Parts: sequence; C-alpha cells; structure tokens
Amino acid sequence: MTVDELVGQMGQGHVVGNGQVTVTGIQHDSRQVEKGDLFCAIPGFHTDGHLYCAEAQARGAAAFLVERPDALPAGATAIVVANARAALAHAADVFYGHPSGRLWMVGVTGTNGKTTTTHLVRAILEGSDVACGLTGTLHTLIGPETFKVVRTTPEAPDLQRILRYMGDRGMHAAVMEVSSHALALSRVDTVDYDVGVFTNLTQDHLDFHKDFESYFRAKAMLFERLGSGLKKGPQAAVINGDDRYAGRLIELTRVPVVTYGLGLGVDVRATDVAVSSDGVRFTAHFPSGLRQSVAFGMPGRFNVQNALAAMTVGYVYGLAPETMADSLARYKGVPGRFERIDEGQPYSVIVDYAHTPDGLSNALSTAREFTQGKIGVVFGAGGDRDQGKRPLMGEVAGRLADWTVLTADNPRSEDPMDIIREIETGIRRVHGDWQVELDRERAIKIALSQAQPGDVVLIVGKGHETYQIYRDGTIHFDDREVARQVLRELMQA
Repeated sequence: MTVDELVGQMGQGHVVGNGQVTVTGIQHDSRQVEKGDLFCAIPGFHTDGHLYCAEAQARGAAAFLVERPDALPAGATAIVVANARAALAHAADVFYGHPSGRLWMVGVTGTNGKTTTTHLVRAILEGSDVACGLTGTLHTLIGPETFKVVRTTPEAPDLQRILRYMGDRGMHAAVMEVSSHALALSRVDTVDYDVGVFTNLTQDHLDFHKDFESYFRAKAMLFERLGSGLKKGPQAAVINGDDRYAGRLIELTRVPVVTYGLGLGVDVRATDVAVSSDGVRFTAHFPSGLRQSVAFGMPGRFNVQNALAAMTVGYVYGLAPETMADSLARYKGVPGRFERIDEGQPYSVIVDYAHTPDGLSNALSTAREFTQGKIGVVFGAGGDRDQGKRPLMGEVAGRLADWTVLTADNPRSEDPMDIIREIETGIRRVHGDWQVELDRERAIKIALSQAQPGDVVLIVGKGHETYQIYRDGTIHFDDREVARQVLRELMQA
C-alpha cells in the first residue's frame, strides 16, 4: 500500500515527500522497525517517538507518521497529523483491512473480572461451534494456537494484526479485554465492536486516570461507540446491573441493553446460588422465561457474575441456555484466577490475581463461605501504581482475614517497605493481625507453615504472573511454583 493510498483511506493527515512510497508494515517502536515499515512517532509519557525517527530510518523505515515534521530525517516521506496516537489507530485499521468488520466483536471492560469473563465467553461460543479468538492479559488464543502478549489490550498495530490473523484463520468471533488505558490512549478507536460488556468499576489505575470520574469516562467510551458502525449482526451493551455505574452506562449507549446480576430488575439473573470450594451452582433466568441450572467449577459469587456476563453474551448471540451451561460445566478454569494448589496438604491454598480492594474483598469473602478454619492471606501492592488503594487493601485484609503476611509485589522503582507502610495504615484502622516479610518466597513459606487443617491460605496479587519487578531488574517468580515447592517440602518434613 502506498502512502497516498493509506492517507486517502484514513481520511486525515497530509503527505510530505513522495506519496508513492510503498509501506509494508506499521510500527510504533523504533527498535522493532523493519525495512518498508511506516514508523509512527508517538509522544509518550516518558519519551517522545519523534526523537527516534533517525533510528527508525537506519533500520529501514520507508515512511513516517508524525505530529512534528521538523523531527523528520532529511528527504523523508511522512504523513503529518494533529494526533499521532489517534492516527496510528486509523492507519493500522486501514493497513490491515478493517479486520474487526469481519468478526463478531465482543469487548469486555471493567476493573475486575475481564480475564475470566473473556475466557468464559470464548468457551460458550466455541461450545456452540462458533470459532472464537481471544486476546487479553494472559495470552492470545486463535484456534489451537497460543501467543504471548505484552499488554492487556495491545497497541493498535499489534491489535489489528491479531484481528486480521483471527479472520484469516477462520474465526467467526473475537472476544477481548478492553483496558481503560487502551480506551484513553486510542488503541481501540477503530475496532468495530458488536457487544460491549461491563463487569464492574472499583478503585484502580488512579495513578493514570487521576480521579474516579476520568476512570469511568474512559470505560464509558466503549459503550458510547457501540452501534456506530455498519455491521448487521446482533449488537448489545451487556451491563452488570448490580454495579452502581450501570445506570449511567445505560444512558450513554445507543444499542439494546441487556443487564445481568444477582439483584432484582436485571434481565439475566442468578438465583439459588451455592458456593463451595469446588465451584458454584446457580439457576440462570433469561428474559424469554427460560431457566437453566448451572454448575461451574470456579468458586465465588464474583464468578457467578462472570458466568452470567458470558451467558448474557451467548443469549445476545442466540445460543441455547442448556448448551451454554454444558460449556461452563466442562470449563477447567483460568490460570491464576482463584486457582487451587493441591499437594495433598490438609488445608486449602489458592492463588489469585486480586490486586484491588474490591478484588481482595471478593477473594476473601469467597474463602469465608467454604472454610472450616481460619483464613490467611499473603499480598502486597505494585510499585509506581495507584497509591490510594494500598491502605484500602490493608483495611480489607484486616477485616476479612484472620492473619496477613505483607510482602513485595512488583515494587518497581519504589522501596518495598514504603509500600508496606501504606498498606499497614489500613490494617491498623481495623486492628488486624499481620506480619511483614519482604522476600515473597519466604512470605509464602511463613504463611503455609502456620496454616492448620481446615484453613485457607490465599496468595494474591500476582496470579498468572511469572515475574517480580524490582528497581534494578526483573526476576522469574511464580506464586504457583513457589507454593507447590513449599508444600512438597512441608509434606515431606
């Protein structure tokens, strides 16, 4: 595709230089540029892509997308735009042939539950012979293929390339996690969603969004855009009617709304909820009057919400409730999401990704529903992230756990002990019982060593992650691996 053709279809920008130059790829990272690429210079939070145009040219960039033509190497061909981030999304969409237009697109957003919900949506669709690709925090899944990911929602060129590959590999549908960062930073501006799913909104990411209203407005963008395309498949806003922000989202969207939840007045509702250490059972009620018994192997009322969200998406698509329930019954669970670690010990050990006050509350409340003994929790909080949630998480642990071990969780550039002190302020408010061990492996050993028969030990915050990020580098660390090794040692002692 030539630069002139790209600009013509983008509908924005003007060309400097030779518009007949052919572009064979799109890249926003100068270190990844290959011969023939269009290098998009994005002004970032820590650096400015315009500073790397010369490097991109040396690596073979054929043309540039820039806001400032003065940053271009001499004689370079470029597309000059007012907003490089927004233009990048349009350029990628055009270059890859608007791939979301070929797929039934489901976008899932919310503070908690995105990863589980997307996996359940995929399981339900594929259980009804609807080939469905997935991309999100854990990985990208396309048919039998699994690909690693860098971000929950990829940058626009990477996302459009993934969607194009899904369509080329015969996927009929795609489900993806849509982060608030991606919405605010224009990564998904040109994705043509058929269904938007809202799970919940609780405190997180205020280091980026600055205040809760801005965080909500970012999430709301997904629902404001629904129905703006020309697609003819079933479209809907699937909204958690139990969340306090449901009403505002309903007012913002132009497509039909289908609510779900455990409370009265929602369209798809769960009753007769029973929670055990092995999962949940409930009855799902649909607007058509149909009822369906569901047995699902992931514990927690919050997972009832996630299952309802996925079943509501299936209802919008037209799937049979009985078939959806069969798919959920067969589903084995999401890695690092309330994942049980069993080495034959006489107490329960669970690894979960809970890294917000609400997520921690859900995990501890779920454990309380089935434990016969005490509940212990191991957790910390990420460095260089929303500081305001740290004392709130401490307060939750102090109220809902019998004892807590505070430790490091990706402290990044911060002193881990400074993070711990902020968490401690919340525990003190409720007179909780806690101890501190900054070494996360030793913290897990302490927790598991003091657990008694019938207890539950929750190791939370990292879930599926296989690394620990410190100021001076990143090391391999997997809570699940460590817990298994510690349990084996304790069982042999």
